[in-house]
Amino acid sequence: MNYQEFKQAVIAAAAEKEVKDYELYYSESAETQTEIFKTEVKGFATGSNLGVCLKCLVNGKMGYASTEHLSEEEAVSLVERALENAKSIESDEQAFIHTKGDTYAVIEKEEVKLPTAAEVIDFALDLQKQIYATDNRVVDGTQAYAGFVESKTALYNSNGLDLEDSAAFSFTYGMAVVAEGEEMYDGMEVSSGKFESFDIEKIAKEAVKDAVDTIGAESVPSGKYPVVFSNKVMASMLSTYSSVFSAEAAQKGLSLLKGKEGEKIAADIVTLTDDPMRADALVKATFDDEGVATYKKNVIEGGQFVTLLHNLKTAAVAGVKTTGNGHKASYASNVGIRPYSFYINPVKGTLDDLMAEAGNGIYVTSVEGMHAGANPITGDFSLAASGFCITDGKKGKPVKSITVSGNFFTLLKEIASVGEDLKFNPFALGSSRCGSPSVLIKEMTIAGK
Repeated sequence: MNYQEFKQAVIAAAAEKEVKDYELYYSESAETQTEIFKTEVKGFATGSNLGVCLKCLVNGKMGYASTEHLSEEEAVSLVERALENAKSIESDEQAFIHTKGDTYAVIEKEEVKLPTAAEVIDFALDLQKQIYATDNRVVDGTQAYAGFVESKTALYNSNGLDLEDSAAFSFTYGMAVVAEGEEMYDGMEVSSGKFESFDIEKIAKEAVKDAVDTIGAESVPSGKYPVVFSNKVMASMLSTYSSVFSAEAAQKGLSLLKGKEGEKIAADIVTLTDDPMRADALVKATFDDEGVATYKKNVIEGGQFVTLLHNLKTAAVAGVKTTGNGHKASYASNVGIRPYSFYINPVKGTLDDLMAEAGNGIYVTSVEGMHAGANPITGDFSLAASGFCITDGKKGKPVKSITVSGNFFTLLKEIASVGEDLKFNPFALGSSRCGSPSVLIKEMTIAGK
């Protein structure tokens, strides 16, 4: 039984049980990927999963039930279990089933030709060969990956909503390891989108270049430096601290942004946007996981904090309208909050322009330890980093074995310039991803030698 047939079975079962207020949430995904080590397939995986969650509102109490099996018998059981669950609820917490009336964006249907499993394997093998052929210093440890993903989300409720979003895309990345003397250096290049657009030679060259550029890296004296964060690093930083913009976190006392709407929390040059329908997004969302129409909004505008991200529950608590950021981590999960394409807006200037403005400082291209060395509640971070010296306004010798320390909230205020090279976190392949251009920070503490 497919989703549409199961939906009709649930509607019939709900009518039979005289359930008037209910919502059916459905998610489905399928993925194929392969990993190459040396000249052989090291791993190949393909799989799919689906699930549905039904919630019923009875006498002000919300009951839930979920399943991974779609059949007429399971549809009846799902309704019965949700009803029983509602009867056992003792909490007076407000429950929501979204009403009809929103205006939803329309996604222009685009034909996406996904590769076959054989094509994925052949591509990854060819990429691995190309990485080895790019430079004679490439050694074992080098790996290539490729795969594709399909997904669908649907929501139907008794208030007249009947919504569906779907997506499909491919991804690949090469990880090169090069040897220079007794030292090893690694680099990576990632691509995602249409399988037929992937350029094997370009991916291989960029992965190898990323590794070779770090040969000879040394530490620097400890001190305070102007710092340029690469777009990749700043996107990773934003991703780590994205939870501070959640109204759920704020209402639980886990965000220092609670009650800060209307205040200046960043430099004038900083505008932070959440856009569920951004043109270059691999996965676009016309509705959130509560059926609310999504829309583009500025969370920070010209340095001023505009809004937290809300779902229906947090919006009701705050007495505001939801921002359409309700999110279920899985079909059976409670509704939380997440951003979509969440990014610092590009301004003007190349990476070279930012380095020229820095004069003498550090260009940070990689950080490690985000999970252990960054505290989203306080904003403090202390991260192992590497990159390059900035000498007389130009990219200089490679740097390693340094630690960059600071505070995310202070960092936002200390941004002196924002470049134009917006880039999103390459490994965020779902509908929630963070991005940033390169940014210049006036001064940061660097621990080195």
